[in-house]
Amino acid sequence: MSGASPRLSPALNVVVAAVRKAGRRLLRDFAEVETLQVASKSPGDFVSQADLRAEQSLREDLKKARPGFAFLMEESGASGEADWDWRWVVDPLDGTSNFLHGIPHWAISVGIEKRLSETSSEVVAGVIYNPASDELFWAEKGMGAFLNDRRLRVSGRRDLREALFATGIPFASVPRKGEFTHALVRLMPQVAGIRRFGSAALDLAWTAAGRYDGFWELGLNKWDIAAGIILVREAGGYVTSPDGGDAYAEGHVVAGNPHLHGKLRETVAESIAAAQKARAEGRGEAH
Repeated sequence: MSGASPRLSPALNVVVAAVRKAGRRLLRDFAEVETLQVASKSPGDFVSQADLRAEQSLREDLKKARPGFAFLMEESGASGEADWDWRWVVDPLDGTSNFLHGIPHWAISVGIEKRLSETSSEVVAGVIYNPASDELFWAEKGMGAFLNDRRLRVSGRRDLREALFATGIPFASVPRKGEFTHALVRLMPQVAGIRRFGSAALDLAWTAAGRYDGFWELGLNKWDIAAGIILVREAGGYVTSPDGGDAYAEGHVVAGNPHLHGKLRETVAESIAAAQKARAEGRGEAH
């Protein structure tokens, strides 16, 4: 999609221009990935010069276009007025480990969050852009979800045996390995396959596009999921936490088409309960 789309709101046109600019820089860095200086934040979670440059580029362009908006960004955290009405929620490089290993599956994710009250808000628009494939996913509340200029719909599969789900494997330092293992043990015999591609933003975008039938992951941050949640919902899918609550607030995400979301959500909820029971009984991460 080149230039401004007539379907895009002015705010989303701003985002598209900003992510395309940052994406061009990331692609140059991606071509020279071996020379990047990398500092470890934690096992399996890296921050690179490319990440920081992309975030700075996005901040400058978005702030210039909408100076009154606050920010929530992966590397620099929250900034702007505490009583903001609108906020950019930005992950400048989701899939950093893929990026650093030369795997072309990574994305820029920008959500637009609107405050509803002192205690609640909602994401009303979002963009997820994979510069390596030039796939730009975007959605606005009530307007639908799109890949470049093509309307998106979640898959229509109803049978678990035909379903392909995506997930994220917990890092070594994250205490959720039991929940993940229990879910795998329950799901793998029932489904066509489970994929771990390394970018929660693209997992949600691909669920919106019908490539995956569902996605689950626990312990995600708002910048990982802001744009992806509205993409799935505007494509006709459901996104909740495992207990049916607010995935965006809790960071525990189960997304899927209307036919399989409930089954996936129940399985993940059962897996959490089983892992908690195992720990309480002193069996640690055993399954």
